Amino acid sequence: MASDTARLAARAVAQACAVCRRVQADIERVRAVTKDDRSPVTVADFASQAVIAHRLAQADPDLALVGEETSEALRGSASLLAEVLSAVRPVWPDADEPAVLEALDLASHPGGEGSFWTLDPIDGTKGFLRGQQYAVSLARLEAGAPTLAFLGCPNLPAQADAPLDVADGRGVIYAAAAGEGAFIVTDDGVAQGRIVCATWSPGAPVRLCESVEKAHSSQSASARIAQRVGGAGEPARLDSQCKYAVVARGQADAYLRMPTKPGYVERIWDHAAGALVATEAGCRVTDVRGRALDFGLGRGLEANLGVVCAAPALHGTVIDAIAALGLDRPPAG
Repeated sequence: MASDTARLAARAVAQACAVCRRVQADIERVRAVTKDDRSPVTVADFASQAVIAHRLAQADPDLALVGEETSEALRGSASLLAEVLSAVRPVWPDADEPAVLEALDLASHPGGEGSFWTLDPIDGTKGFLRGQQYAVSLARLEAGAPTLAFLGCPNLPAQADAPLDVADGRGVIYAAAAGEGAFIVTDDGVAQGRIVCATWSPGAPVRLCESVEKAHSSQSASARIAQRVGGAGEPARLDSQCKYAVVARGQADAYLRMPTKPGYVERIWDHAAGALVATEAGCRVTDVRGRALDFGLGRGLEANLGVVCAAPALHGTVIDAIAALGLDRPPAG
């Protein structure tokens, strides 16, 4: 975790989080200027990706980055591009429009088996718009597996016993390196404390978390699984890869992402950072059939179905429940 690369990536994520906070605080003005209710998250999304891509490329001119956005939408909207430029300048003072557009287009790597970064500049766009949880998620992948991860959670309280539905305002960054553990880190990537998942014993209540949005994960399927494994009350519902962090730090015992539609393939940037943070905190992370997540097949988790992240003693119980309920198959069309 003390490498120059790790420190650079941590600073880039911290700067992107700062950019997102400023846009979120100015959300009504951005809406008024662009005349689009969703434009604030679009501005923050582009600005976050541009800042991180620019910082990584400064250190590596041959940057390989798989990202969610390209410059195409900005090239067709002068007002949107102006807002993105304004958003990045507090952390990138000499930015201009060509540099921002160029930075966005650095994220065009196809993924696959090589060494590359993957980025979700704002994971949880609806959480961002509601003023609740979202994440800036960056991971380094080698040979189909994440090896370095940074999970910036701008609205997530650092205290593991704090309410999850209240924006903190300071947030927290989690980081992990394969084989080295998972940590809370400063904006410069200095480890402040290790995080470890909960110890669950058979027969104990199970604290679940899942997506707020029903389109992202089948809440009815999760409810059936919870009933079978002894779920404790209503699951915690929050947006983004913050769910991985909540399980990794012991605030929940399992995170379920159950498929909602046939043929849907999870994107690697939606899981790479969170999966490594959770794994290094001691969790087991697989798909709903118990298969390891394979990040080496391009931009999607083509060999996987859904996601289960759980305390190790609980994980097998959840996988068995999914199979027994017939939920280990793609949803019918």
